[in-house]
Amino acid sequence: MADVNTIRTAAGTRAAAIDEGLRAHMNKVYGTMSVGMLITFAAAWAISGLAVTTDPSGAAAQIGTDKYLTDIGYALYASPLKWVVMFAPLAFVFGFSAMINKMSAATAQTVFYAFAAVMGISISSIFLVFTGYSIAQVFLITAIAFAGLSLWGYTTKKDISGWGSFLIMGVIGLIVASIVNIFLASSALMFAISAIGVLIFAGLTAYDTQKIKTEYLAHAHHGDTEWLGKAAIMGALSLYLDFINMFMMLLQLFGNRE
Repeated sequence: MADVNTIRTAAGTRAAAIDEGLRAHMNKVYGTMSVGMLITFAAAWAISGLAVTTDPSGAAAQIGTDKYLTDIGYALYASPLKWVVMFAPLAFVFGFSAMINKMSAATAQTVFYAFAAVMGISISSIFLVFTGYSIAQVFLITAIAFAGLSLWGYTTKKDISGWGSFLIMGVIGLIVASIVNIFLASSALMFAISAIGVLIFAGLTAYDTQKIKTEYLAHAHHGDTEWLGKAAIMGALSLYLDFINMFMMLLQLFGNRE
């Protein structure tokens, strides 16, 4: 009987340790993601400040009443460099995902923060197009929706792993449609992309949260701290992309333009 009790006690202790480890892992994922978000919006705000001026003397182009592009702004938003700025985050993600197995966890975290800064530069034009109040309002809406969806993905007993292939196909479709619309400039297509995009990234938020949790539980027994460290960074990247894309889609739908 003592042996049975000992086994039960050991099993209970092990389960408690895994639960505690899971909480620490998720805290690291959300913490890393939050720092990345802060870097992104700080970079976007800083770059937009350098890109616009109210002084017409020496301005590169006029974009509104008493609002002009500086040389930096013209290079980022009007010159051929804009294509590099636009697609740099996408190239960064593919490169990061391909190389992370060769990186240490510390290096991966640094690269993630560098990516967050690049993303900030890429989306900095939102401060030129939309009002500051509108950006803050949509950000708050996105944060509330993201928190609810992520919490559901973490706590639900339903296996939603089957959503993955469908959602990834949806993301690929959105990327293709967005590239096509760069040349078509169709407001109707942009509305459709944004509306569908909100649904896709809402689903991905729940899906990615559950995936992060299940991957941790599958590997926790091995005690591979280096793998778990990099897994937390990749989890943060997944949720970060879900948040940023959902925010951008909602901003297109509900943002008030300057």
